[in-house]
Amino acid sequence: MKSEQTALYKQVHEYMLTRIQTGEWPKDKRLPSVRSLAELLGVHRLTILKAYQLLKEQGHVYAKDKTGYYRKDSDHISNISEEQPAIRSYIHNSHLSDIHREPVTYKFSASVVDPTLLPNRYLSQHAKEIFDKYPHLLGTYANVKGDEELITGMSAYFQKYDRLYIPEESIVITSGAQQGIDIIAKVFVQAHDYVLIESPTYSGAADIFANRGAKLIPVSITAAGFCLEEVEYFMKKYKPKLFYTNPTYQNPTGYTVPVEQRKQLAELAEKYQCIILEDDAFREIYFHKTPPPPIYSYDTGGYIIYLRSFCKYMAPGLRICAMVAHPSLMKWLIKGKALADNGTPLLSQKAFLFYLTSDRVRTHMEKLRIALQIRKEKMEEALRDHSFHWDSPGGGLNLWVRIDETMDKNKLKAMALENSISYVPGQICDPLERDIPYIRLSYSFLNEQDIRKGMHVLTSIYDSLLTDNMHK
Repeated sequence: MKSEQTALYKQVHEYMLTRIQTGEWPKDKRLPSVRSLAELLGVHRLTILKAYQLLKEQGHVYAKDKTGYYRKDSDHISNISEEQPAIRSYIHNSHLSDIHREPVTYKFSASVVDPTLLPNRYLSQHAKEIFDKYPHLLGTYANVKGDEELITGMSAYFQKYDRLYIPEESIVITSGAQQGIDIIAKVFVQAHDYVLIESPTYSGAADIFANRGAKLIPVSITAAGFCLEEVEYFMKKYKPKLFYTNPTYQNPTGYTVPVEQRKQLAELAEKYQCIILEDDAFREIYFHKTPPPPIYSYDTGGYIIYLRSFCKYMAPGLRICAMVAHPSLMKWLIKGKALADNGTPLLSQKAFLFYLTSDRVRTHMEKLRIALQIRKEKMEEALRDHSFHWDSPGGGLNLWVRIDETMDKNKLKAMALENSISYVPGQICDPLERDIPYIRLSYSFLNEQDIRKGMHVLTSIYDSLLTDNMHK
């Protein structure tokens, strides 16, 4: 498969480049041979050769006839003073995090809810009540698995509002879904393992798997869901360790996988012994009808790990997520959680328990859904008179917008940032970082007035660039 080979080739190139830039591979000393690197990384020699050739084209290495490749001096990190330790880092860059750090006024890149729409005052008014009930709260570590009261409350919540029976022993509390994905990856994925991942996808998950050295196999998701024949073909051919999916109001597309496919995905997971990591971060943000039950609800073989995060729409600052799995997997996940932080902060768990079990939570969700639908419609109204294309989502926080294929994407992004506007380029949401003609616009963070102002500026920039293209 061409796209998979490209991903592997890029991973090998990055592995080699990191060692050059940190000085681990010294100047003018013969670099590891094609054969030795192929054996070390478990890949074909041609893959190593292609990576070396690219490094040569980029000016990082040079070749000597019959002796091999050597590093050029210019790539060594030279700005480290003698007083500083020459520390080497092997962590991959987080492109989404880089975008979020941009200091802009119109943050269409932020797939989070406007803080003014969250129950801040309610929680602050009842903070003393929480401390009165748990006077030793700040002096107590939480259980690694999670606070027992919160786990009981979550189990009851799932059964009451989702008609989903989840036994308490199947729940671990994590510090957000991101930590859950990271724990699962560290527990079950090693370098060169295959991982199926929907395309486009949540880039934070792709970054985690890339850091594990996984070989990513993109699985296309559309408004109709997945092509299950393709999913089964990949599972049979690659024997992946897991399949990462966000099937309900998917980030970035807003698509929802239909119920029939959810049942079949659970069957495929059991048939091919492939863990499905179901990231369910937007379940309660629906605008018309409630979404279908999670894939987890159809699991009979214990191959589905379910992440139910409440960060996006209840209390982002508390970072509470339920990681749900069969007991056969749970024993390993608890060990992974212990290594991560030895337990989510107890204060966060007790504060969230207070809110989750209150009558206020349902009122909040009803009002929040109305507010977000209004903001979505305001953004769609701003897009309509321009050459954009998108499928209007039934929930979630984002619009996945197709732009003109002739558009200079780098120039569009640069001009947007110059005008204090940020969005997520489609390339970041592609597991293989292909240059696709899409952008993700989030309507959840800004109020209606700021959406109107920011979108007016963005569409004006877009139209002017299109006009320039026509005149070339």
